[in-house]
Amino acid sequence: MAGALIIGAGQGIGQAVARRFAREGLPVALIARRKETVVAAAESIGSLGVRALPLTADAADETALRTALDTAAGELGEPDAVVYNAAVIRPDTIGELPLRDHLDTYAVNVLGALTAASHTLPGMARRGRGTFVVTGGMPEMKPQYVSLSLGKAGVRALVELLDAEYGPSGVHVATVTVGGVVAPGTAYDPDDIAEHYWRLHTQPRGQWERDVFH
Repeated sequence: MAGALIIGAGQGIGQAVARRFAREGLPVALIARRKETVVAAAESIGSLGVRALPLTADAADETALRTALDTAAGELGEPDAVVYNAAVIRPDTIGELPLRDHLDTYAVNVLGALTAASHTLPGMARRGRGTFVVTGGMPEMKPQYVSLSLGKAGVRALVELLDAEYGPSGVHVATVTVGGVVAPGTAYDPDDIAEHYWRLHTQPRGQWERDVFH
């Protein structure tokens, strides 16, 4: 049975979303840069009685990411839901980062999502169903976080473009914008945030939301 695919399955939102989908009985593919991260997450999620497939890839490495996506589809089937949660989060001011660092950051924050979307959304469109959700942030641009602000603005533009291209075919494309620091037991508890992703996935087409703010 096809399930959910989480890109950026580190501690916090990524793993919380994986657990949320797993609790509904869906198998989950987990993609992160570090093998130990996804293996530990898969073992934890596997205890819920579903299959959890750990895969490693850098979201900025197009070949590695596409290979991981193909492996996930081969093992679990074409995904019903894809969550792009990878991001480089760091403070930097105007003119502080060299161009190369900006490009590397944008490759993770935006272009990895574009790779994942171009690889998975055409199949969803052919089937007439599917959900693609990107974790957003920075509801207001901040000069103390220039690279992240640029990336999150890019994410919103990408989601708008994907919605225009694939929404008419039945693919729900959305962002979950998180307005604070994620930490258990706070107003930004990852388990609470994960509920938005499941709700977006199960929304009737006539009630689709494109951006949810937490």
